Amino acid sequence: MSVVRPASVEDAVACARVVSGWVRATAWMPERFSEDDLATMIADAIPVRRVFVAGDPVAGYLSFHPETDLIAGLYVARRGHGLGKALIDEVKAGRDRLQLWTHVPNVRAHAFYEREGFEKTGKTRDGDDGQTELHMEWRR
Repeated sequence: MSVVRPASVEDAVACARVVSGWVRATAWMPERFSEDDLATMIADAIPVRRVFVAGDPVAGYLSFHPETDLIAGLYVARRGHGLGKALIDEVKAGRDRLQLWTHVPNVRAHAFYEREGFEKTGKTRDGDDGQTELHMEWRR
């Protein structure tokens, strides 16, 4: 089982490293932000969202808006090690609904979310990163 804990501002650099590594490893994702820019954005989000990290050292992170049940970001450095599941389980606890937007080309993420009980709603939007995103929702 992966260790999941609330993130602190001091975790922002490690979280940015996870996101940046995913972007570099994903051919269809443009590299729009530097790792320093990502660290600043994540540090700014930590005090205003519920943000969790997994692993020691940090190898996964999830950013969550509890007022809208929206998972705003989920990234892991090592797939298949239970990090994503541990982070999702953390925000599922005590909730009846979650929602998220996932990149249309990210079929591996779609499969993961479906294994976790999320369903595609059919809604799409243009994401801030220039990629079309697909809406998914989980209900208890």
